[in-house]
Amino acid sequence: MTAAAPPRADPTPLVERLLTRHRERTVAELLRHIPEQSPPYLYELAADYPARPCKGLRAALCLATCAAFGGDPERALNPAVTVELFHNGFLIHDDIQDGSELRRGAPTLSAAHGVEVALNVGNATNLLGLRRLMANRRELGGELAWRLFEETELMCRQSLEGQALEIAWIRDNSCDLVPADYYRMCLKKTSWYTFLYPCRSGLLVAEGASTDAARLDRFGWYLGAAFQIQDDVLNIVGTEAEYGKEIAGDLWEGKRTLLLIHLLERCTPAERTRVVAYLSRTRAQRGPDAAQEVRWLLDRMTAYDCVESARQAAAGLVDAAEREITAVLAAAPDLVEPSAEAAEAREFLLALPDFTVARGR
Repeated sequence: MTAAAPPRADPTPLVERLLTRHRERTVAELLRHIPEQSPPYLYELAADYPARPCKGLRAALCLATCAAFGGDPERALNPAVTVELFHNGFLIHDDIQDGSELRRGAPTLSAAHGVEVALNVGNATNLLGLRRLMANRRELGGELAWRLFEETELMCRQSLEGQALEIAWIRDNSCDLVPADYYRMCLKKTSWYTFLYPCRSGLLVAEGASTDAARLDRFGWYLGAAFQIQDDVLNIVGTEAEYGKEIAGDLWEGKRTLLLIHLLERCTPAERTRVVAYLSRTRAQRGPDAAQEVRWLLDRMTAYDCVESARQAAAGLVDAAEREITAVLAAAPDLVEPSAEAAEAREFLLALPDFTVARGR
């Protein structure tokens, strides 16, 4: 009789330890490059979002991928800072476009300082990211610096196109979307800048400008979609402590999440008419009954098991991501003398899919 395999150790402590370590390392380096001399309401506010409590997932992915494939994470520190700067610039602009009031447990820059200031700070944050890209030429050499610039251009293009899709769906009151539309938006908006870009950047630093950075793309795509679905679920059923943003904000903003698409597919014709009418109005146009309408939408999502079906979709994507990263690491060239840091980084990548959707479970 074959003995049962021993239970796998809980990977959460390892993932959280590396997230904390890489975040502290990256934020310290990021803040070191914020200009000390600043016009009012500019560079000092560019340090606001990065300094707020967060997991620092994107920078950690860049550094861990570099280490996992035999590179020196110290060489990937500047690319990790670049990843974080562009991420925070996007967050500032997203908050303006969405009319969001909370970010990482505190008022958004647009809520605290106005749209004009926040827009300029978002642009300044992206400018600081460009300056870090320029620094790669000195620190990593011209060829690798250019590859990292190309990766950044690709990430920005994909992210902007994904954001355009989401904005158009709200603006045009698109109510006939199917899950495939949502997944396409996830690939462009979430997967590229949260997972593919950091992984590809870390791999390039580890293996050089001629490497095939695309071999981590499936892992990043699956994980990005699962991450976005879980984020959407937390927006509906999470707490502010778990989520860090406005609960049910997606419904207030009319975002076409997988949950909302499922609701529109499953509800009765009369309910669909009511949902479409609600979505046709902006947040400012909805009037005093808006809170009641949001509560009704939450009730209908519960009645039609929209949250549970979204969780099942995320779980399937997590399984796919786990299979993909296992296969990629198994096919990777063996490290001659794998360091403890490299082994730890590989365990981090293997554990990350399940950790990603464990938020709020």
